[in-house]
Amino acid sequence: MTAMATNTVDSVSGTRLRTVISMIGLSGVGVIAVIVALSNVIARAPAGAANVGASSLAPDASYAFGTDVLGRDVMSETVHALAVTFSNAVLAAIIAVIVGAVAGFAAARAPLRLGTVLRGISGVLGSVPVLLLAVVLVTLAGHEFVAIAAGLAASPAIFNRSFDRAMRLARSRHAEYARATGIPGLTLLRRDLVYEVQANFVNVTGRALASTTIVLATLSFLGFGTSPPHRDLGLMIAAARANYLDIWWPMLFPALALILLVLFARLSAALDEGEPP
Repeated sequence: MTAMATNTVDSVSGTRLRTVISMIGLSGVGVIAVIVALSNVIARAPAGAANVGASSLAPDASYAFGTDVLGRDVMSETVHALAVTFSNAVLAAIIAVIVGAVAGFAAARAPLRLGTVLRGISGVLGSVPVLLLAVVLVTLAGHEFVAIAAGLAASPAIFNRSFDRAMRLARSRHAEYARATGIPGLTLLRRDLVYEVQANFVNVTGRALASTTIVLATLSFLGFGTSPPHRDLGLMIAAARANYLDIWWPMLFPALALILLVLFARLSAALDEGEPP
């Protein structure tokens, strides 16, 4: 009896902790979204504007983030780059959720043989590193489709999780009981869909946003992502790496913005029960 009560308390505490973590993440993503929406107001200079100040000024009262070797205001450039990264990551996450989560749920409700085949194909694709798959897709489609490539590359892992979760739900005892009592299959489908959206939508979207942000930034850093003048955070970091030992600020602030975006996106997904931090 005592053990049961302890487990119940631990379960409630875990649920509350996951809720708090998710709210922190959602709040952080919300603040970033506001910054992105007001980027043209917050930034003191247009994107890519050179000679705003003297070259390679360290952060001070006039230029909070300093200037780079071309005299560009690093704070303005970071805000503009954050807007590019966030916008592309949101588009990629939407693609990943549709192609991954929605398609995975639908495949689990498809005829068993078709669902098994789709799960097998997705399993093979999911075994390929996401970044490598994204590089292949960008090479085939072109740099202008980098957000789509990142979303598609992140989809297999999300598809597999969604499919496996839907299959566990379909094979659960309460689902078998519902079918045995004559509840129509369409009613069960609607119920499972509502449960999937309510229980996992924020989790899946947060994971997708974090994953696609990392992929997009890495692609740009390696030269497969966005091109000037539409610089994103990955491209800013790549451009500053030649001088980062002497002029560290053009790399530091975009890197911090990228870390915060990924962190808040991942926190918004909280943790699954039993999942390590």
